[in-house]
Amino acid sequence: MDRIGDRWTVLVVGALGDGTARFSELKRRIEGISQKMLTQTLREMERDGLVTRTMYAQVPVRVEYQLTDAGMSLRGPLKALEEWSIEHLGMVMTAQQVYDQPS
Repeated sequence: MDRIGDRWTVLVVGALGDGTARFSELKRRIEGISQKMLTQTLREMERDGLVTRTMYAQVPVRVEYQLTDAGMSLRGPLKALEEWSIEHLGMVMTAQQVYDQPS
């Protein structure tokens, strides 16, 4: 349940909702996510059976990510959360920065 409620998971599910994508495509589609956080989120989603990672042996190596059936089934319930996250991401990040400032 922690994974499903994570803000980055919601955005990754939305970004992969139209099909397979490479890491760099996902990074461009998901505003505000760092490379480290995207890597961590994809690994955790793969571990949870929500995403598959396919590596193609070519030069350079090509890696693609795709939602599994379980991941696809989250699209409906997460659509509202995805829309909210996209709309409010800047506000949330600003609020976190203000909160984290020393008094």
